[in-house]
Amino acid sequence: MTAKTSLKAARMVASNPVAGKPAQPNLLSGGNPQIALGYGDAPVQAYIAAMPGWKSEVGRHLDEVITRNVPGVHKAAKWNSPLYGLEGQGWFLGIHCFAKYIKVAFFRGASLNPVPPETSKQKDVRYFHIRENDPFNEDQFAAWVKQASQLPGERM
Repeated sequence: MTAKTSLKAARMVASNPVAGKPAQPNLLSGGNPQIALGYGDAPVQAYIAAMPGWKSEVGRHLDEVITRNVPGVHKAAKWNSPLYGLEGQGWFLGIHCFAKYIKVAFFRGASLNPVPPETSKQKDVRYFHIRENDPFNEDQFAAWVKQASQLPGERM
């Protein structure tokens, strides 16, 4: 089942038989790509490729930092958002596009040190927003990713 859904997402982006060009996912309100549910790297890469404008480059960089800092990270696209987790431990991080920023959700962010700056209605969740031309502290982001991956993940 896992490989099948990943292949479906990859095929959606890989070809469009009518136009002979890569298919582009619809952008939902706020510019978030609409990506089919799928597990593995392919649907996450499809999401990143479909992120509009400057967000795609930032998405690639976020994915690279997460992958480099969490060996064996598992990926999925659910609810039109990439999720990152560890097998059998749940999801520790999600990404979502909005019109003016990218929202990185740390599902146990209240336990990170320092705590990511944006609060949530959910007591454990904290967010990190990335806006165009914002300075990006890769060391801090990598530290959050490493810490988050060591906490119990969310079952979704």
